[in-house]
Amino acid sequence: MNIPKHIAIIMDGNGRWAKLKNLPRKEGHKEGANSVEAVVQTALKEGISVLSLYAFSTENWARPKTEVTYLMQLLANTLSKFTEEKYKDVKLVFSGRRKGLPNKILTKLDKVIEATNGKKKLTLNLCLNYGAKQEITDAVNKILAQGKTKITESDIEKNLYQNLPAPDLIIRTSGEERLSNFLLWQAAYSEFYFTKTLWPDFKGGDLLKAISAFSRRDRRFGTRK
Repeated sequence: MNIPKHIAIIMDGNGRWAKLKNLPRKEGHKEGANSVEAVVQTALKEGISVLSLYAFSTENWARPKTEVTYLMQLLANTLSKFTEEKYKDVKLVFSGRRKGLPNKILTKLDKVIEATNGKKKLTLNLCLNYGAKQEITDAVNKILAQGKTKITESDIEKNLYQNLPAPDLIIRTSGEERLSNFLLWQAAYSEFYFTKTLWPDFKGGDLLKAISAFSRRDRRFGTRK
């Protein structure tokens, strides 16, 4: 079966999941963190090389302060898990702007990235305080700072947050069908998979369904076959 090398996921629906169950929104986020664990473990088993997770966007800062505070604490707890034995084959990298993130998160993020640097089986790209328009803008400004006056596609690609292959498959949960400022540059020839399943209900079997759907796609990259 043809499997994607790089899967990117827009993890959507935590709040709606909680609302349907008459639970506080934080319970949806908590169960969403369990889905992250299930999906990472399945990606490892299936031989996926890169998994990008849209964890917190630049727009998410506009949410209520209590919710953002809880999300940052949940993130800190989740980061700590990536040094556990079950993640021994996972290398963590980060895409996003450091400015604006709490120092506690940056310190923990840097420690986990350093601790997992030698791992090679699965690269987990955590998109945090991330926005695709901001990524492209930051890349262009880095190039201009180098003194270049003519910018090529290659220049931009080399100056994105991470030097990773473009995602073969982008998954969005919860029934929404848009990118929401996620990997706009990298998604030029990605396949899309939309599911009505809310993120807290999305587990390993759901990822396998998405991979199976991808394997049946005919990818031509603009050429005629």
